[in-house]
Amino acid sequence: MKASSLIKWPLATLTSLALLWLVFGVYRQGQPLWAVGLLLLGSLGLYVYLSARTLAWRYLFPGVAAMLVFVAFPLLYTMQIGFTNYSSSNLLSEERARGYLLDQAEVDEAKALVFSVHPDGSQFRLLLTPPEGAASEQAYLSPPLSLQDPATAPIAMQPRAADAPALSEALALKQVLQHRETLRGLKLTLPDQRQLIYAGVREFAPFEPLWQAMPDGALKQLASATVYRPNGETGFFENDKGQRLQPGYKVNVGWHNYARIFGDPDMRGPFVSIFIWTVAFAALTVLFSTVIGMTLAVVLNWEALRFHGFYQTLLFLPYAVPGFISILVFKGLFNQNFGEINAVLNALFGIKPAWFADPTLAKSMILIVNTWLGYPYIMVICTGLIKAIPADLYEASAIAGAGPLTNFWRITAPLIVRPLTPLLISAFAFNFNNFVLISLLTDGRPDYLNTKLPAGTTDILVSYTYRIAFTDAGTNFGLAAAISTVIFFLVALLAVVNLRFTRSNEASTR
Repeated sequence: MKASSLIKWPLATLTSLALLWLVFGVYRQGQPLWAVGLLLLGSLGLYVYLSARTLAWRYLFPGVAAMLVFVAFPLLYTMQIGFTNYSSSNLLSEERARGYLLDQAEVDEAKALVFSVHPDGSQFRLLLTPPEGAASEQAYLSPPLSLQDPATAPIAMQPRAADAPALSEALALKQVLQHRETLRGLKLTLPDQRQLIYAGVREFAPFEPLWQAMPDGALKQLASATVYRPNGETGFFENDKGQRLQPGYKVNVGWHNYARIFGDPDMRGPFVSIFIWTVAFAALTVLFSTVIGMTLAVVLNWEALRFHGFYQTLLFLPYAVPGFISILVFKGLFNQNFGEINAVLNALFGIKPAWFADPTLAKSMILIVNTWLGYPYIMVICTGLIKAIPADLYEASAIAGAGPLTNFWRITAPLIVRPLTPLLISAFAFNFNNFVLISLLTDGRPDYLNTKLPAGTTDILVSYTYRIAFTDAGTNFGLAAAISTVIFFLVALLAVVNLRFTRSNEASTR
């Protein structure tokens, strides 16, 4: 037997056992679909690396598996959330929401009993005694308990006789607090069938449930006898008057979120405005950056210009500085009261524009900052493309008496625009999702007024989605997932266009 086989099969066995242990652990956490997916992916990996027929796939499998786990799965999961009402008020499943409500109870602290914890070998006993001054002097003792894992069934407490053997010394308060989480989960049953729960660091008290489970899955409020039934469309327990209980639960709502994006007038208005601004922001940024970057590249390519290498280095610095630093610096420069830009404008023209309060000025500021951050990239690319143009063309143009503008429009621009186009499309796609700039500079402000969901005049789609999902009055994950899906298909369309331009360039250069 080869030495490699002596290592291969034991290692494969250990890997298989580890995989089964991991799958079983995921399944025990109540995630059967994740467990099945993990089992399939792990089994496929074992087959690829153990079978002689899949030699070529051994090099491709890590990349394919990473793409499935980190790209395909998040995308499909996000799309799936877009068809639900998943939000801060609908986080739980129906079973967990029902269980949460059934666990609610009123604690009668007036009838609370003082407890102490006494070691009993490797386990512990709970002793319940009446508080000082109580009429009853009856004490109750629990059977031996393990405080490492919370008990799932009620614990029967037995009366403790006055002549019972003495217990070991009770744990100090500091030691009791170490077991507080387990103690909170205990339910103690007295001989008269009263149930007690943890009511403080030294007390257990009787409690009365507020809700009763009905056979049809509804919940009955014991105090008012009102019945709340689960509504599969809204994800809430509701009574006949439409009143809802919190928390709700997650349900499938179909195309509701997408219909809300395009059909709800209160949301369609801000969404359409934000979409138009997103496209304009990305397009104008690319346009301004290209004009400035290409112009500087042409000027710096002029051999008669002294120190053009020094100028090129200075102009490239905005691209070398981390973007978030530049954004924060500009945020200070544009400050209405203390910024240097307004100080200069006030000194020259007597004006102090409200860059962050006026929507038009805020958008202009964003374009200025993003152009500053983007033009060095275009300048470097155009410089390389211009260097690749044969010098013979410019020499022939000089002999013909053509000027610099003629050279640019007849030679430089036509020869660099085709290879530059895919890069410009990529830059457009990047700025389409330029969350960092919006978040750090304006955070989407100033906001639209009288909107159901948070929306800013300088928000782009990705920052708008973030605000809906995680900030302000949002936390509507289902709606945010639907918008994210729309953004994905828009960016995917740009990627397809980019690929077609790339193939067109490759075909033209053959």
